[in-house]
Amino acid sequence: MKTRFEPFISVIENFIDLTGRAVSWLILAMVLLICYDVAMRYLFNYGSVALQELEWHLFALVFLLGGAYTLRHDAHVRVDIFYQSRFVSDLGRAWISLLGTVIFLFPFCMMIVLTAWPFAENAFYYNEGSPDPGGLPYRFILKGAILVAFALIMLQGIADILKNLKIICNKESK
Repeated sequence: MKTRFEPFISVIENFIDLTGRAVSWLILAMVLLICYDVAMRYLFNYGSVALQELEWHLFALVFLLGGAYTLRHDAHVRVDIFYQSRFVSDLGRAWISLLGTVIFLFPFCMMIVLTAWPFAENAFYYNEGSPDPGGLPYRFILKGAILVAFALIMLQGIADILKNLKIICNKESK
């Protein structure tokens, strides 16, 4: 049954899929960069602080920005003792997901955004870079990605709430 929430759910999930596919290209870049770094280090005895920091930054971006995509495709870690039990119906799963999102996901994401905001703001204000000689400039981009990542997770959480409300309303109206 179509609901008035369907267009919102579709827009959010298409956007999250788009960001997830974009982030997946960072994995290829990271693998190529690591191969290059290892080859340069062991074959030519040449190492670079900037390359190693770039590897860490790419890994952090993949981990942070891939979270919403992981949540979208239900590939996140969940305690499945009850959720996947044969004793829990689809309606029960919808209630568990809805309550988990409202009680745990949103407060946690809000806490991260609110506490990371000044941290990222200072990094932008001071144009923060690496403290290491030869390190990367623009570390503030990575700190700003924390805010973006948790905003994306909250956005996917909104889509999940709407999907679960749709299931709950359809099951309870029958």
